[in-house]
Order: sequence, then structure tokens, then C-alpha cells
Amino acid sequence: MAKNFLSQLVGSFAMPAAENPTVTMMEAAFRHHDMDWRYLNCEVSRGDLCDAVWGAKAMGWAGFNCSVPHKVAVIEHLDGLGQSAEIMQAVNTIVRRGDKLIGENTDGKGFVQAMRTVIDPKSKTVVLFGAGGAARAVSVELALAGVRSIRVVNRTAERGQGLVDLLNEKTPTSAELHVWDKTFQVPLGTDITINATTIGLYPDVDGRLDLDISSLTPGMVVADGIHNPPRTPLIKDAEARGCVSLDGLGMLVNQGVIAIKHWSGVDVDAAVMRKAVEDVLS
Repeated sequence: MAKNFLSQLVGSFAMPAAENPTVTMMEAAFRHHDMDWRYLNCEVSRGDLCDAVWGAKAMGWAGFNCSVPHKVAVIEHLDGLGQSAEIMQAVNTIVRRGDKLIGENTDGKGFVQAMRTVIDPKSKTVVLFGAGGAARAVSVELALAGVRSIRVVNRTAERGQGLVDLLNEKTPTSAELHVWDKTFQVPLGTDITINATTIGLYPDVDGRLDLDISSLTPGMVVADGIHNPPRTPLIKDAEARGCVSLDGLGMLVNQGVIAIKHWSGVDVDAAVMRKAVEDVLS
């Protein structure tokens, strides 16, 4: 970036732009570590994604995040992909390296870091709702962390089968598809159940998975990738059933820590970032 700029710029390409606590979280990290950086949130429609990417490149941004619905579509506008992003074919973090924009994925790594605070995923069985960008990131990283099997539950057979094929072909786990055309019952013996859909995300805060709650058994780990609100209906239902719950804040904060490391080389304080998010969401 040109030396006469006061700050390094990074940001988020999201839709819509409102209600995004990531900005507060990132800015809190920059202030805490006395970094002369800014994180800007930009509302970008599907049709404007290419122009937005080239604009960030032209303005010398150090990088940016992509949220739903851009995590897969952004790939065709980049110069290359990191190793895990190449496997997932989903990107949430773009890093400027020289004159190139390289796509990385910190979602899955952030999720696995959070998961390890409650359970070691190695050799565990997983039920995963969803087959989009977030589901790809989470499932690939869990597979690389050693989970034994992943059952992908998705309404669209073609998209779900695509994720299953990717996992079976490119990772050591065993994956299978369940087409989600009626209320789903989590199989007995499942160790980890994960929501990687947008069901329950603000403003649809009352959204519930079409899931038989009685199939959530005590001791099962139930994780929700939704961070706004942190206590989704799934988290509340799981806790009422005696499950071990994991909200989406850990994934959000950890992926932010990893993204800042990609952009700046600085290891920032995750606790500072989580506190900032909690303050906003409260």
C-alpha cells in the first residue's frame, strides 16, 4: 500500500451490511494491539462482486473477508487459492500477496479450534446440516482433524452429494448424504451435531432446524455456526436435552484471529475480540 495512506485497509464483503459485529471485533483487536489498520464493512450484491474485488485490489487493500452469499462465487475473481481453500472450493478470507489476491478459508480452522475446547474431533461421528460454503469449510477441516464419518444433511440432493463426493475423494473421512425432505432424527451414537446453515441467523432469530429434538442425547456435542444471536433455538434446545453446546462466537472470533494473522502477521488477543462481540450482541 502507498506510504501516504494512514491505515492499512481490510474489510468484509457482506449482504446486507447492517448488523455485522465483525467490524467491532476486528477494530477492537487493532486498537488493543496499536495497529494502524481499519476494517470496513461493504454491502456487495451478487452482480457487483467482480467490481468489488477489483476495486479492493486497485485501492491497495491488504485483504478482505467474504460472507454469505459470496464464499464460493468470489473464487473466479481471485488469482489463486490456499491449500485448504482449494480442497473446499470455498473462501472467506482474501489476502493480498504482492500483486495477487489469494483466497484462504479461516472458517473451518476457527471452528475446529473452538470445537477442541469441548471435544477432540478425532475418530468422532458427525451429523452436519447444510452443504454451502460454511459447511464445506467446517467439514473439510473436521475431516483433516480426523473425524471418522460425516453425514451431510441437505435439502438439495445435488449440492449435498457434491460435498459428500469432495469429502470422500479429497479427505480421509467417510461421508454420506441424507436428503433432508422431512424431520430429521440424529442417529443414535452420533458424537457431534452441527448446524452449518443460515437457519436461526438474525433477523430470523426464531428459525429452527427441522429436527427431532428428542434425538439429541445427553452428552452429545451440539454446535451452531450462527453467531448472531449466539444463543440460537438449537443451542437452547440442546442444553435442555443435556447436550454439550458450542455457540458460533468461538468460530467467529477464531477465524478473525487467523485472518488478521494472514493479513498482518500479528497474533491478536482472542479474548479482546470475543468481549467486543459479546458487548455488541448483548
